[in-house]
Amino acid sequence: MMVLLNAARRLPAVMSLAALFLLGACSGAVPTSGPAASLITQYGAVGDGQTLNTRALQAAIDQLSAAGGGTLRFPKGVFVSGALFLKPRVNIALDQGAVLQGSTAVSDYPRMNTRIEGHMEPWLPALLNADGIDHLRLSGPGTLDGHGAPFWDAFWQRRKENRHCTNLEVPRPRLVFFQNCRDLQISGVEFKDSGFWNLHLYRCQDALLERLNIHAAQGTGKRAPSSDGMDLDSCQRITVRDCTFAVQDDCIALKGTKGPFALADPSSPPVEHIRISGCTYNEGGGGVTCGSEATVVRDVVLEHCTINGSMALVHLKLRPDTPQHYEDFHCRDIVMHNGRIFEVSPWSQFFDLKGQSPPHSTVTNITVSGVTGNAESMGKIQPGKQATISNVVLENVDLKLKSDQFDATGVENLQVRNVAVNGKPWAVK
Repeated sequence: MMVLLNAARRLPAVMSLAALFLLGACSGAVPTSGPAASLITQYGAVGDGQTLNTRALQAAIDQLSAAGGGTLRFPKGVFVSGALFLKPRVNIALDQGAVLQGSTAVSDYPRMNTRIEGHMEPWLPALLNADGIDHLRLSGPGTLDGHGAPFWDAFWQRRKENRHCTNLEVPRPRLVFFQNCRDLQISGVEFKDSGFWNLHLYRCQDALLERLNIHAAQGTGKRAPSSDGMDLDSCQRITVRDCTFAVQDDCIALKGTKGPFALADPSSPPVEHIRISGCTYNEGGGGVTCGSEATVVRDVVLEHCTINGSMALVHLKLRPDTPQHYEDFHCRDIVMHNGRIFEVSPWSQFFDLKGQSPPHSTVTNITVSGVTGNAESMGKIQPGKQATISNVVLENVDLKLKSDQFDATGVENLQVRNVAVNGKPWAVK
């Protein structure tokens, strides 16, 4: 207990109680009852890369849950399956060399009412799904493989036919969708080539996501649309640590809902108390991104991370049709080998005011400190007509930049302290 109290004291005061709960919840203090492990092959699953195992795997989940629970273990092999639905007290463990591979047939993911892009609608479930299951554990070192290339190809074909088609016009499954779960741990798993988002958490609390290797289309020459690494949707008290990202959309997206009535949506509570540390970003849309659907996001810390890809460290999308409030974002101890620090600007994808006047948004209390290395530029902060940005601090930065231009128009109380660019003191022009 003393260790937890000392850890809590090192966090901001507003987080001390929540952090203490999170540390306790993620310590594994709540054991799963039942047998230690059950091999899926005991239930008739075949890891030959061809057999469709959906029925066998779902039966294994159902039977293990009914018997009191335990861990369902995948040995080495490629186990193909459609959508699976986890049950209480059942954990999933993927051995080294074990692959749970998603079927490429849309019919293996029966449509259901699901949360997607900030609302509920009939769409495809994920390969792994859970709803209202507390103390759930998903562990590696094995792989979840979305086998996404056919889904990507179908989307780009539709985009050729209609360049204005929406992201949801071509159904594509996610790898993992967990909702309404508390005390959740996902550790040491490889997420590979999801058809859509890789890991989507909705209304989850007190989750630990660690040592995940999330990548899409690497070495294939293909483009993987909507291949977000993590989507933390209406979640609170989430810790992300020691993860690696190489995707072709947002690496970590903090999401809610969108539209002029977003603040009145009870299904989309604020995203709060997010802690990201020790992560490596090799490719993607940003270190931490708000949007494309986000309403209230506050108390976000990103620290001890490395940016290798051409992306923004902080990417805040300001939707002119949504009343957004982004507050208390803190990035510190960052090494950059590429990219830019800020990308804060209007985002009008699939814009719809629904006949209402444009709402007002605010961004406040953003600090970036302790940044070293090489980058493209400082980036840009452009609030647009319907947003106010205030209290932005850039301090203790030492970077070699290709361009020292910084477009920071309309920022109230922008502070620059101890910043050097290309070996010389730097100030906003």
